[in-house]
Amino acid sequence: MSPSPSQPATPTRSNSHSHSHSRSQHHPSTPSRLKHSHAPGSSSQDEPDSPIYETPASRLPPPLYPLNTARRTTPPEDSPNRSSPNTSPLRPRHWRTYSTRNCSHPEGESCDHGAFSPKIRPASLRSISSTLDEDSDHGFGGPYRRSHSIAGGPNEISADAVGDTLFGDGRFFSADGGNEIGGAGHKKEQGWSGHWSRWWGGGAGGKKTMSTTRWLAATYGIRNKRSDLVAALTMASFYLPMALSLASNLGHIPPINGLYSFVFNPLIYALLGSCPQMVVGPEAAGSLLLGTVVKSSINGGVSGDEDDAMNARIAGVVTGMAGAVILIAGLTRLGFLDSVLSRPFLRGFISAIGFVILVDQLIPEMGLNHLAKHVGGVSHGSSLDKIIFLAQHAGDAHRLTCAVAFGSFAIIMVCRELKKRLQSRIPSVAYIPDRFIIVVLSAVLTSIYHWDKQGLEILGDVKSSTGSPFPFRFPFISTHMRHVREAMSTSFLIALLGFFESSVAAKSLGGGEAKKDGLQGMSLSANRELVALGVANVVGGCFMALPAFGGYGRSKVNASTGGRTPMSSILLSLITLFCIVFLLPYFYYLPKAVLSSMISVVAYSLIEEAPHDIYFFFHISAWPELFLMALIFLSTIFYSLPLGIALGIGLSLLSVIRHATKPRIQILGKVPESRDQFENAETSANPVEFVDGCLIVKIPEPLTFANTGDLKGRLRRLELYGTTSAHPALPRVRNPEHNSNIIFDIHGVTGLDGSGTQVLTEIVDSYINRGVRVFFCRCPKEGSKVWKLFEQSGIVERCGGPRHFVRSVDEALRMAEMESLSDLFERNPPGEGGA
Repeated sequence: MSPSPSQPATPTRSNSHSHSHSRSQHHPSTPSRLKHSHAPGSSSQDEPDSPIYETPASRLPPPLYPLNTARRTTPPEDSPNRSSPNTSPLRPRHWRTYSTRNCSHPEGESCDHGAFSPKIRPASLRSISSTLDEDSDHGFGGPYRRSHSIAGGPNEISADAVGDTLFGDGRFFSADGGNEIGGAGHKKEQGWSGHWSRWWGGGAGGKKTMSTTRWLAATYGIRNKRSDLVAALTMASFYLPMALSLASNLGHIPPINGLYSFVFNPLIYALLGSCPQMVVGPEAAGSLLLGTVVKSSINGGVSGDEDDAMNARIAGVVTGMAGAVILIAGLTRLGFLDSVLSRPFLRGFISAIGFVILVDQLIPEMGLNHLAKHVGGVSHGSSLDKIIFLAQHAGDAHRLTCAVAFGSFAIIMVCRELKKRLQSRIPSVAYIPDRFIIVVLSAVLTSIYHWDKQGLEILGDVKSSTGSPFPFRFPFISTHMRHVREAMSTSFLIALLGFFESSVAAKSLGGGEAKKDGLQGMSLSANRELVALGVANVVGGCFMALPAFGGYGRSKVNASTGGRTPMSSILLSLITLFCIVFLLPYFYYLPKAVLSSMISVVAYSLIEEAPHDIYFFFHISAWPELFLMALIFLSTIFYSLPLGIALGIGLSLLSVIRHATKPRIQILGKVPESRDQFENAETSANPVEFVDGCLIVKIPEPLTFANTGDLKGRLRRLELYGTTSAHPALPRVRNPEHNSNIIFDIHGVTGLDGSGTQVLTEIVDSYINRGVRVFFCRCPKEGSKVWKLFEQSGIVERCGGPRHFVRSVDEALRMAEMESLSDLFERNPPGEGGA
């Protein structure tokens, strides 16, 4: 391919030599084909902002990768970088002097200077197929070093290709739709698999992700097996008893349904997710929300407290709907939804959930379950009702139950604090399964001393409500439609909260810790996370499991105990399956008070971060945020959880809408003693000068239907008062003569929709009809979507043609002055004035 005319000429001999010497540590031995088609100066960054002005060649930066301007196969005799005769005519000469030997890194380590640096990579179908390219001797990015390739040959290559095609490694197909291994001529042959690979592997901004199939087939080693197995055993000892607690105490469903969430969800996420160290499972907030739907069904007479089969079906419907909501959001690429809910809303809501759970668990911890059932409105009442009940019947508490519950809570809290303090000095302390030890000891002591016969409630037989170990009930059938209507809003909130917590955990684990201990090359994709979590919960709903999402605490335990790859989640699923099949009888003597104490520890962890956020917002005087937190917390405690949810979401959405619909136009003034420097006249720390006869308006954001509704009114305020904060009832401040020229700085208008175009057209028409000259500066380049809308709507023609679209405010001022003088001479010709 011959270079385009916009490509710079080949540098001189001395410049080329110095350039190649300065970059000898950064170039691969053989350049990528992608660089052959790169033409410096033709990118969007090199083009000027104005569509009618061209940047002078003297102002262009020196090319990073200079190309030859002629197809010459032999460099000059005096060239210091003279290549061999078989050098490709498409390849810059100076690249042939670089090789991986020039890098100062030790043998066996990858050079990480940049995207085109030589790297040690396993053999793959990409490196082999790329040799079909007639312009490349070794494929993309240089030859692969076979001494470091993975043994196994075609098996690994086939697995690599299958993983890339199905799960989107991101390098098997190019981002622009072309098939890299076959070049441009094979674009039409890639078919469905190419489009699926690009959709599945592509993250935000074209980012690509590595698939689980690839590392499982090619890079999983003995060291990872040991560490992942230890992490899975540690998590099982911590969280399997917790799953029993969440199901029985918060979800009001059979305890075994909590274990189902650790059988299916971690396995599916490990295969489809993009964060290798994140482990999904049931959470307290989602389990409590599911329990509210079950309790409302009990209150409505749909099911009863002892009807485990119907309660499990309702739980399956809620979980399946939450999964469906997230799956649809992932398929429609709505990964930005984790930014909808504000931090004060989440902190207030999560703190309220923690407080509700603490109060709820005090009743079984004090042995008052049977008494609460006989007191009307307590079991399903608000937290205030339960606090009043506990205060009135504290003397009726069961002493053995209180001793077991509060003793277990104290031991867990002490161990938790000791681990937090000692882990920095003794990392192995994280492996101590304190909760598992408490569960085992309590069950053994209950069995030996027959505490169950002394009034201590035990878990009893842990079995499925249908008798089958893994009952399958599809949640989306006609007989479940009444549950769907009741659970719609709660399922949506479970999905939103679950995805937010998963997003926080994935971003935290995708930072420094994952770079150090986890898989290399893993990129997080919000849309892929949505799809993985959605599929996992839809499958979990079919088996009536609790909603399961990524938890930061659980994933942190996985990472700190050695989990590096998704295999730790797969092993956790297998361990849970083994427990369900063989170990359920051993849970018979497990005291419910111990399970309640473990839930209370989780509730405490939900509340303990609230004081820090409250202090921070109080310190910066963020009174609206504090008011939102207090409103959600108090409404949840004193009335009900659904009311707190409705108020929180409603206020958050109103805040988002208010922020999105407010125009942010600015009036600019010239900085004194400067040539072309303009600042916001309302916020500038230094005084600025207004230009006589000109109103300079900056629009720093895209124009859409949301923020153009009040655009005319705010422009009118700028014309009359020179500020948007003035009240419309005030008398006029600016004279009409100061608005004879309107200059719009639209550098921030990167997007424009139909409604915004219509409003802007009406504004321009209004100015033209009043005899006001309109100029646009720093507008998008020709051919862009915004420029096409300007042309199609007639804005360009009404303003006076492309000459009224300039590249700077200073040029617009000079043009406005020239046209003002021209109009003055037309009205008063020099000859008539002389006469």
